[in-house]
Amino acid sequence: MFSHVLIPTDGSPLSTVALQSAMAFARDAGAKVTVLTVIEPFHVLTVSPEQLESTRDDYLRTAGAHAGEHLSAAEQQARQIGVPCDVLQVQNDEPYLAIIETAAARGCDLIAMASHGRRGIAALVLGSVTQKVLTHSKVPVLVYR
Repeated sequence: MFSHVLIPTDGSPLSTVALQSAMAFARDAGAKVTVLTVIEPFHVLTVSPEQLESTRDDYLRTAGAHAGEHLSAAEQQARQIGVPCDVLQVQNDEPYLAIIETAAARGCDLIAMASHGRRGIAALVLGSVTQKVLTHSKVPVLVYR
């Protein structure tokens, strides 16, 4: 039914569990996967501790290295279970848009991703990348919690 699954990951524990589950799903479906990590661009005016403590070059180098580690681990996992896998790292202020645009550009027919399951005020204040993907994607979305 599905032949190409996009798996966005931020390297969090919940995202890692979703990645593992989505890889197993892709293997069972005979699908290939693209694993995506979205890095927020450096902003001069920010409240993000990672950006406040860094120069633009330091931040991008560190963020890129962390993303690379997550993507390498995903490639290794895919290789171990026999799933064809591409990895991609992009910068975007709006991760949900990067996810939707990548799914379209790569011809993915499913997006499989984690949701942190925030509710109430936390969900309203923090927003949810997953919720935005669910709202705006034309591609089906499988959510792991």
